Amino acid sequence: MSNKIYPIGIQNFEKIRQDGYFYVDKTALMYQMVKTGSYYFLSRPRRFGKSLLISTLEAYFQGKKELFTGLMVEKLEKDWIEHPILHLDLNIEKYDALESLDNILDKSLTAWEKLYGAEPSERSFSLRFAGIIERACQKTGQRVVILVDEYDKPMLQAIGNEDLQKQFRDTLKPFYGALKTMDGCIKFALLTGVTKFGKVSVFSDLNNLKDISMDERFVDICGITEKEIHDNLEEELHQLAEKQKMSYEQVCAELKECYDGYHFMEHTIGIYNPFSLLNTFDKMKFGSYWFETGTPTYLVNLLKKHHYDLERMAHEETDEQVLNSIDSESSNPIPVIYQSGYLTIKGYDEEFGIYRLGFPNREVEEGFVRFLLPYYANVNKVESPFEIQKFVREVRSGDYNSFFRRLQSFFADTGYDVIREQELHYENVLFIVFKLVGFYTKVEYHTSEGRIDLVLQTDKFIYVMEFKLNGTAEEALKQINEKHYSLPFEADNRKLFKVGVNFSSQTRNIEKWIVEE
Repeated sequence: MSNKIYPIGIQNFEKIRQDGYFYVDKTALMYQMVKTGSYYFLSRPRRFGKSLLISTLEAYFQGKKELFTGLMVEKLEKDWIEHPILHLDLNIEKYDALESLDNILDKSLTAWEKLYGAEPSERSFSLRFAGIIERACQKTGQRVVILVDEYDKPMLQAIGNEDLQKQFRDTLKPFYGALKTMDGCIKFALLTGVTKFGKVSVFSDLNNLKDISMDERFVDICGITEKEIHDNLEEELHQLAEKQKMSYEQVCAELKECYDGYHFMEHTIGIYNPFSLLNTFDKMKFGSYWFETGTPTYLVNLLKKHHYDLERMAHEETDEQVLNSIDSESSNPIPVIYQSGYLTIKGYDEEFGIYRLGFPNREVEEGFVRFLLPYYANVNKVESPFEIQKFVREVRSGDYNSFFRRLQSFFADTGYDVIREQELHYENVLFIVFKLVGFYTKVEYHTSEGRIDLVLQTDKFIYVMEFKLNGTAEEALKQINEKHYSLPFEADNRKLFKVGVNFSSQTRNIEKWIVEE
């Protein structure tokens, strides 16, 4: 068996190196970053190794050469100079009130003032920060290194609360502004976060910050590439195959389908989600590890608030400006969803500079759609996974009546604030249900003006369905026959069901379905 110990939940470089945890060497990229610039910003989804990168830089700038034995940077760095380091981690706090941010800034500043001295006339956070940077530089004779982990956590947690978000912004903007004022005393700075808040943001003064979130040179500074898996985990791939009773090729394909697929720039290699990957090797089984560590409730609130058509999600198109910034007043949920790691770049149109987005992999797609169900349909969170199982069983056994009755119950008690959103709501629920059923059966889903037609295939049955809104089930069935929707399946030996369904806006539910066998 493999004797590797995987650093799951461990983000401290020193601990990883001293205690013999598995580590994928990213130090050559880190060195390149340090030598080619001094102010950086990097956004990556959660659990992607941002904190570990910051911790690695911290050890490097502390001159702890012994921790880097056998790593790439050992050959590259000759000097190993120790610099004063100001490391601010905003991950710790829950930001539900203005004090929460004030407390954490005050605590960090106080700790640094103990090391480098305080000046009573510096009252504001930004003046204290600037004073500390200056004194740290004078006292040590070396310029300062500033590392900020999850700079955007307060802003993210205040999404939807305009006032609090504005207050957080008004506090952070001058605070981060000290970086520009004290430029002469700063050797290096890196701010990381999940998102990039745009125009009127905490960064608007920091135009010297180099954003490497969409920079080809640093695309794999966090996360793991396919080459790195084969270079570091070849033996473990064979063990995983054995344990899962799969072939080596099947295991590689399954890992790719489940966890690969992150593209932080057009035409670059796919990046695997490191958290899910390491968990898979640690437990020697596949699971939706990343998804289960954080529940994106704020994303669902955004989707619902902006009446977003869920079907667009899998082929959303946008430009770099949108991807790169989140405006707190913005009505577009897409940049937040992209930057949080639930969508990624799938294609790029050079001519118009348009990015095509989609779900990175199966873990994220299935996790996200499953997560949405109780927020859109009349079903509670606990029952939700069982409902999907029942739907799939009914489809597989040809029990369409039970299937549609269950679907009816999903629409029950749907209070509609806005009547015009009703059709969208109905399509969103259908989209979620058929998407979830589609993970276990084959689904083709087409929508065009005012109607949905859908093909569901299992090993025994084929369902060709047509949905109408405020029409009749008979009309829907007639359309299937007149437009020959079932033609491609005529020669198939599976049993074919043609299903016409009508949804009524008066009862806000499925009013009738008819089936022709």
